[in-house]
Amino acid sequence: MTMLQHSLLVIAVIAVVFAVAKKCKVCTELTLLLAAVGAVLAHLILPMGEDPRSALPFTEIIRHLVEGTFNYFDVCMTFLTATFFMTLYKEAGGVNYMVRQIVSRFYKKRVLLLLLLTVVMMIPGAVTGSGATTVLTVGGLVGSVLAAMGVNEDRRVALIFMLAAMSAACPPINLWAMMAAAGANMPYVGFTWPLLILSGVGALFATFYLTRGVRNSKPVEEVLGTLPEAPGGWNIIRAFVPFVVMIVLIMGARIFPAWWPVFGLPMIFMLSGAAVLICSPKKVNIMETAMTTVKNLKELVGIMVVVGVLNQILTLTGARGLVSLAVVILPIWLLFAALWLILPVAEGVLQYAVAPLFGVPLIMLFNMLGYNPVVALSCWSVMWPVGDCLPPTAVVGRAAVMEMDYKGNYYKGFIKNALVPMLVVLALCTVAMIFNKEIGGFLGV
Repeated sequence: MTMLQHSLLVIAVIAVVFAVAKKCKVCTELTLLLAAVGAVLAHLILPMGEDPRSALPFTEIIRHLVEGTFNYFDVCMTFLTATFFMTLYKEAGGVNYMVRQIVSRFYKKRVLLLLLLTVVMMIPGAVTGSGATTVLTVGGLVGSVLAAMGVNEDRRVALIFMLAAMSAACPPINLWAMMAAAGANMPYVGFTWPLLILSGVGALFATFYLTRGVRNSKPVEEVLGTLPEAPGGWNIIRAFVPFVVMIVLIMGARIFPAWWPVFGLPMIFMLSGAAVLICSPKKVNIMETAMTTVKNLKELVGIMVVVGVLNQILTLTGARGLVSLAVVILPIWLLFAALWLILPVAEGVLQYAVAPLFGVPLIMLFNMLGYNPVVALSCWSVMWPVGDCLPPTAVVGRAAVMEMDYKGNYYKGFIKNALVPMLVVLALCTVAMIFNKEIGGFLGV
């Protein structure tokens, strides 16, 4: 048996274990872990080709499994601390205050109101990298405003999903780009403008497309009555100070790199959380908030941990190299024509595992061909979250349905209404991917 055949059989074992586990309705995290264990067992049992190799001892197997769990440790820490910061802000009443202020001041100015609601929806995902966090943090409040404006249920849920997906793609935190860049030993630098433009245009199109024909006919007092009250003591300065602290700490290192201390994103979000506690007029239970954050994120963090394990095992068995080779030898025109469909579908199946599995070899290919890998990876990183409403995982889609208490048909109502904005985002990213060199030159990345 050649090494090619060995790696193909390992990939086949992974596919079979994954399919069987999903058929048995095992959760995504355990499915990926079982696939990794199946790959190790196949690697041990199957012949390894003509090149003789020493037997893999049990301790070495354990080392690879444990080492894999720490592959994305920094990403997990960023994810947890960023979500903790946003949860603190929500529990302190900051989100309620901001939404009520926007509605009370701009309700009759439809365009401005929609723009500000879009910004509110984009902030949690941009800070945390999670569309589900956006839905759970501000989705319900924004959904209530949209309902009061007369947006029907199907469009409302579709819009909440699209804004959550685009917020997850929005900088500074894009988990797909971070994981793919880490796997390719590529610095996470230069992604801000490409990600911001692509996700921002996608979010704005979705907002105005899905609210077309709607007029704000209800009295503003009636709309405010449907929103939860904010604790007394909040004002504009208190509401913005935590975000100013976060922006200053992030931008300081870029503007003054020679003397600005290196905090790291997890510490920046913890300091921003401390700013929330200082500014909040309401006492917040820190321990309870921290436990709620971990409880809400255990599935997504679990996925990132087992993705690291699977990635480690794929590398050990040679399967990752085979996948990379298969991608690298594909004609570039075929990738341009097919990635808009492949990436969202793969995201629906594998979640964050698609970033190292597909992203790393694609980065290598585009870099080898002289394309701009930063712009190209930005395009893929906006395409991936669009698939978060697709089965079998549909993490953000299910979160939107549950948070909005949606009673309609998932596919004929929700997905059907979200389809046009999804296709526009995918088309925009495909065009940007094709002209990545020109765009990279224009943006200076």
